[in-house]
Amino acid sequence: MGHKIHPTGLRLGITQDHRSRWYAPSKTYPLLLQEDDRIRTFIHKKYASAGISDVLIARKADQLEVELKTARPGVLVGRQGSGIEDLRTGIQKTIGDAQRQVRINVVEVERVDADAYLLAEYIAQQLEKRVAFRRVLRMTVQRAQRAGVLGLKIQVSGRLNGAEIARTEWTREGRVPLHTLRADIDYATKVATTTYGVLGIKVWVFKGEVLPGQQEQLPVGAGPKRRANRRPQQFEDRSNEE
Repeated sequence: MGHKIHPTGLRLGITQDHRSRWYAPSKTYPLLLQEDDRIRTFIHKKYASAGISDVLIARKADQLEVELKTARPGVLVGRQGSGIEDLRTGIQKTIGDAQRQVRINVVEVERVDADAYLLAEYIAQQLEKRVAFRRVLRMTVQRAQRAGVLGLKIQVSGRLNGAEIARTEWTREGRVPLHTLRADIDYATKVATTTYGVLGIKVWVFKGEVLPGQQEQLPVGAGPKRRANRRPQQFEDRSNEE
């Protein structure tokens, strides 16, 4: 007991999908894995203000597909799609292959305050502004509750409020059933760099249970949304197609 398991890795193939979808022989596998890491590092570093919550990478033959889930798609797309071209050029430069076909899809995050990574990013920004950590946790919980999540757990570690001795504080609202495999748990980590050291942030968000044969997951006890015609914006890059 007490062995900590990554909530996403535990649920791969059940309620979660792989962030990278491709197959490679043993000789080229390490190189492609390093490519994925460089691509994600480049995107999160250059577009830190775009609110990117996830980067999904897929490979088909010589084509590289990158799907970005973001809270602010306009920052990525730019005027008349100029941002997409800059992003493609940056990815080709990062992997060191200017001839590689790169296809980019930008998907808008529908519920920003229900996304674990965006919540962790918000907490990190507030802590770096020297806001008291208890107030930050309280405001984050309120934002998540307004977004309609069923449960939320937040853990912050380090020299909280500049204290001499580092410690860990956490709070939980609602249910966060980490041992239930069918539970849809969104998990994210983030590091806040402050003047008195780094603070580690972990966020768990419980969005409901995914039952067998259920196509679209809804929180337990919730009915379908009234505004069913409201869809998140999706920008698909078709410039490589003839």
